Amino acid sequence: MHGYEANLELERRQVRDWAGISRPQVYYSLEKLARLQLVRAATSDAPQAGPERNVVESTAAGRAALADALEREEWSEQRERPPFLTWIALSWQARPGVFREQIRRRQAFLEKELGHEEATLRAIHKEVGHRFHEAVWMVSLTIQQFRTELRWLRKLSREAQRRAPARNPQHTEQESR
Repeated sequence: MHGYEANLELERRQVRDWAGISRPQVYYSLEKLARLQLVRAATSDAPQAGPERNVVESTAAGRAALADALEREEWSEQRERPPFLTWIALSWQARPGVFREQIRRRQAFLEKELGHEEATLRAIHKEVGHRFHEAVWMVSLTIQQFRTELRWLRKLSREAQRRAPARNPQHTEQESR
């Protein structure tokens, strides 16, 4: 396919929900892959609907490079650090009332996203026709993570009035020496 088709397919599959890929990055990546001879120009029998577009396909070297990259350990040994947890760590410095308001906002956001992901999962099930597919597993995990975080946020809401500073802050200083 050509870059425009790749972008349309990314949008159709809602890839931008879980991968930070912009339209320009697709074209830049295709150019870079071509320079590295991991993709090459291909012909297409499909009629062109618009300006001339360069169709590319993967090369044997490109498929081998992808297979090699997928074997790296780092794929299974990385840990995400959600920005909201950074906010929680710093929230003790916020003005009164902000903590509860941000928790409420996060809950509303996650509820909306949960609905979106559930609709995405239904669409994926229709497309693939079974539940043993990478896209099903990925979106199912996202749904479970949202549900888990929503339960955690409800707990924080209940416990917010008991929030207090650390009782033994010097303990950390002594351990680090």
